[in-house]
Amino acid sequence: MRIGLIASATQTVEEPFAGGMEAHTAALARNLRERGHEVTVHAADRDGPESASVVRGGQLRLSPAARSDVSMPAERFMAEHHAYLSLMLSLDSLDYDVVHNNCLHYLPVAMAGAVRTPMLMTLHSPPTPWLESAIRCRSGAGSPRWVSVSRANAAAWRHVCEPCQVIYNGVDLESWRFAAGPRELTAVWSGRIVPEKGTHLAIAAARRAGVRLALAGPVGDRDYFRECMRDAGPEVTYHGHLDSAELARLVGAASVALVTPCWEEPFGLVAIEALACGTPVAAFARGALPEVIDPGSGALARPDDVEDLAARIPAAMEKDPAFCRAWAESSFSLEAMTDRYVEAYRGLLR
Repeated sequence: MRIGLIASATQTVEEPFAGGMEAHTAALARNLRERGHEVTVHAADRDGPESASVVRGGQLRLSPAARSDVSMPAERFMAEHHAYLSLMLSLDSLDYDVVHNNCLHYLPVAMAGAVRTPMLMTLHSPPTPWLESAIRCRSGAGSPRWVSVSRANAAAWRHVCEPCQVIYNGVDLESWRFAAGPRELTAVWSGRIVPEKGTHLAIAAARRAGVRLALAGPVGDRDYFRECMRDAGPEVTYHGHLDSAELARLVGAASVALVTPCWEEPFGLVAIEALACGTPVAAFARGALPEVIDPGSGALARPDDVEDLAARIPAAMEKDPAFCRAWAESSFSLEAMTDRYVEAYRGLLR
């Protein structure tokens, strides 16, 4: 098949990844190509801060008159809007068999009925006002086929996206390898360092449990990061924004991975990355994490309860690393995820 994959207009899908959605998109595109499909990924350009490669016609160049108008929005908003608008208006000319919308912007959904090419839409987040508005306008004729990354996230969208197939995210088990041998008495936390990911709660829980903590990920909120590190103490080490190979080594060396969302986590890719390495997970029972973490692969704590999470860390550390790896292999492999997406594409064509 010829597949157009719509990704972020503001983030590249290259290492080191900005987040789980970018990692998911890159892995899916690579695996589809390995199976012989022709895949074009529409995402941000590596060399520009805005969005050169999402658009066929290049970046937006507004006239001085337009820029001086009182209604002129922020540059980033306008560039992203123009990128998706240009793409959707030219989509049919690209002659794809199917389009897979993997971004959170409203325009690909709102304009789905204006293109002949069938579209699959993966819901990677809980409802947002812009996206829900577009979905309500597109319900019925011309609507994409909906896929969610978890049952919990599908339930959150049920009021506007029904039916909604669930396809769990998967990881490349060759990249996220099982780490055999003894492990350090250290916890690890990875992800975007922003308040909704709860980095501060992981630091507090590790301190209460008396274990060292390794942090890794892009700093999305510098003020928040400084606040987290100011009182973290010497037992917390920030390792930077790592590529997948470096992160897999860090995660595989730890005795437990902490996952501490302060929002309804739609999936939790960092959890299955850890499990693939054989690292058990201690996490808040929020969003999709109860679906992702089997009782044999980790321990769940009450959301936002640092004391409860700290108490669960020793129990999680006792889980069998081999079972964690087996759970990831049986439930969250990249191969299984790609199989399901290919079948969904074929369903659209039928």
